[in-house]
Amino acid sequence: METNEAMEPGTGQEKLQPEETAELLEETGPVHTGEKEQEDTLSRELEFLFDVPLQVSVEVGRARILLKDLLQMGEGYVVELDKLAGEPLDLYVNSRLIARGEAVKVGDRFGIKLTEVVSQSDRIKRLG
Repeated sequence: METNEAMEPGTGQEKLQPEETAELLEETGPVHTGEKEQEDTLSRELEFLFDVPLQVSVEVGRARILLKDLLQMGEGYVVELDKLAGEPLDLYVNSRLIARGEAVKVGDRFGIKLTEVVSQSDRIKRLG
């Protein structure tokens, strides 16, 4: 029995000829591997979730204290945090770190000016 199909050495699998490869690519359409295109596709797939409310919080720093210190707290008590003055604040959305930034005053309120943001694709990956 004679065949025109070559075998890939050491694999036992058929080796596609250039013409066959071209035909397969035409059938499946173009392959898009760009990160921007992937982000656009993911955004369109998640569009129905855009109106879901999320809990946003900004963390200045953290501390561990003893129960006896907690019971002694009162007005004027100072809790020392693990961050130094001038370090970026952490922005969390639903308890997941999303960005870092610096505190700003907006009118009579505080805000955060973002200086580092986790990429959109990484944020989507972290949802699961």
